[in-house]
Parts: sequence; structure tokens; C-alpha cells
Amino acid sequence: MDRPVKPPRSSLPSTTPLPVALLLTGALLAAPAQAVEVLEERIATDHHDLRLERIAAGLEHPWAMAMLPDGRYLVSERPGRLALIDETGEITHLDGVPEVSARGQGGLLDVVLHPQYGDGDHDWLYFTWSQAGDGGTATTLSRARLDGAALVEVEELFVQSRYSDPSRHYGSRLAWLPDGSLLMSIGERGSPERAQDGGDHAGSILRLTETGDVPEDNPFVDDEATLDELYTLGNRNPQGLTVAADGTIWSTEHGPRTGDELNRLEPGENYGWPEVSLGFAYTSDKRIGRDSAPGMRDPVHVFEGRFAPSGLAEVTGDAFPAWQGDLLAGGLLSERLIRLDLEEGAVTGSEIILDGQIGRIRDVRQGRDGTIYLLSDHSRGGLYRLVPAD
Repeated sequence: MDRPVKPPRSSLPSTTPLPVALLLTGALLAAPAQAVEVLEERIATDHHDLRLERIAAGLEHPWAMAMLPDGRYLVSERPGRLALIDETGEITHLDGVPEVSARGQGGLLDVVLHPQYGDGDHDWLYFTWSQAGDGGTATTLSRARLDGAALVEVEELFVQSRYSDPSRHYGSRLAWLPDGSLLMSIGERGSPERAQDGGDHAGSILRLTETGDVPEDNPFVDDEATLDELYTLGNRNPQGLTVAADGTIWSTEHGPRTGDELNRLEPGENYGWPEVSLGFAYTSDKRIGRDSAPGMRDPVHVFEGRFAPSGLAEVTGDAFPAWQGDLLAGGLLSERLIRLDLEEGAVTGSEIILDGQIGRIRDVRQGRDGTIYLLSDHSRGGLYRLVPAD
């Protein structure tokens, strides 16, 4: 489970004065430049030998990474900062980020680029965050443009239908579909019954246009009992989401105590929580729900033990040819990176790639260069890269 943690302390002492000029330029908390650090020269796997590198350190509970066309990285930090990192590891924190509610598991969450980023007209970055309001917090989708060391033209595109407590299970992954629509996951916020309520955005995957509106062909647009934005429902806390090269949508989802799932998402389907689950209650050995039920989709794969999935990527490109079409799933509690071998939509095998080397793995992305990028979720977390060993 992605458990709440104590609010992290700032990476600067509270007594450190900050020059006004530094605040105005957006270079707040800039870290000194450093060379990429090789942590392990060679990690042997079934098909490839890997080198593990650390690109940047000192990130405060980083949540998501996006790679800009010029090779720099955007990394969201849950306390409410968006870091711009160059290849030397130098970090600049950007001005213009909305004021997030960084309580519990909330804060600044996912970040992705528009699929046509770089053409000028579509140079938008999209991000999710927990917004405070009457009754608690709500997962929010915004977009902005990058201008030097600041976000500009910040637009709020979507806010889930209900502000609520507790501050957990935000889900909050984003992924683009081939038709240009945007998927967004929202957890059930710690209230399982919300995942089966079609009138509630919590516990679901949404499908939105690039401006946050409802696509006309969404599966529930003609269903008065179900919100138009919903693409699936019955999802507990989906923190891995990726669209494969063939258009297949994959999501990893936290179970309660065990029962973490890999799901193949289909429009209009119900994925069962809490009516169907292979997990156990936290306070007893009682199973939650049934193994399966009519009208509800079973997971494609259930992870062994308490994996606690977060971050999911399909392997494409030439860097790891033997992994073509496989999925890489990150784990928080398990501190593992697992490769899932996919054959015709089924998991036919798995392999542990990392096991504790970087701690809690929050995000997994394939970069523009075909190598694999990882974020570790710690108060002094880091941005890492897996490349083929020489």
C-alpha cells in the first residue's frame, strides 16, 4: 500500500535566508551541477546486462518524470515543486506552480507533455495535483507552458466532482491515447464504495480531451447514472498507466494487503473494487470481496506479495531489443522493478530487474533515447537511468 508519510522537511534549513533576486528568477533551491554517477556498472538480467546511473539527487518525494525534446527532464515533487533538470544533474525549481495541498499522499503528482510538444502550437505540459477546497481535497488537472524558469499560461482543465478526506488514494496518472485524448486515473480516496458509484469520479479512469472536456464517444455519455468523463470504474488506486504501441491500455493498481493488479483497460468496463479483490483487510486476515463476479473484469496479472505498484512503461525502441513489448512495473513497498513478459495480452513470465538498489520506485518511464528512467520516492529521492552495460 502507498501509505501516508510524515510531511517532508525542506531541503534547506528554515533559517537560510533567500535573496529576493533568487525568488524572482525562479532559481529557488537550485542544486549544484554534478556528473552522472554510476551506481552499478553491471546488473545481469536474463537478456540484457544493465548499468544503473543516478542523474540527480536531493529531490523531495519525486512523483513523475517527463523528458523534454532538448534532453532536459521535468520532475514533479510532491510538496509542490516542479524541477527542471539538465544532463549534469543541475536542478532549477520553476515558478508558477499552483498551490497544492501536500498532506498525506497528496501534492504535485503526474506530469506529461502534449504528444505534439515541440511544434510551438502544442507546447503544453499537463500535470495533476491535489487541490484544497470545501470538504477536503480533489484531484485536479492543469496545463501550462514552459518559459525559462517558470510556468506561464497556467490553465485549470478539470477538477474531480467531490472534495473529500482522507488525503490518500489519489491515483493520478496520465497517458495519451493515439486519438489525442487523455486518460487520467483517480483513486477511490480511501472510501471503497466510491469506486462503484457512477456518479463519482473517484475510483475510476477518466478520458478527456486535450482541453479537459468530454470526448463525444466516451462510453457513458448516454448513461444518465454515470458521469460522462468516466472511461472505466471499480478501480482502487491506479498508480501505473501506459498506452502500448498497439493502443492497448495497461494499468497497475494497488490492492489492499496483497492483491496488487495489472489490468488491461477497456472502455465502459468495471474492474471490481471492492466487490472483487484478491487482497486482505489491513486489520485482519479476512479477504475483501470475491475472486470474480459477472460483469466485472478480472486482472490480467496479480503481483506476488505486497508489491505496491507505482509507475509503468512499455519497452520499445532499440536499447533493449529482447524486451520489446514487455512492461516494466515499479514497486514502492517492495522496492522492486519487475519486467512482465507479454504474449498476446497475457503475462507469460516475470523477472525482477532491481531489488532495493534505489529504494521505493515511484515512477518508470522510457525516455526519448530508449533507456529507462526511474524515480525513487524518498525525502532525498533521485532520478535514475538504466542503460545497456558496455
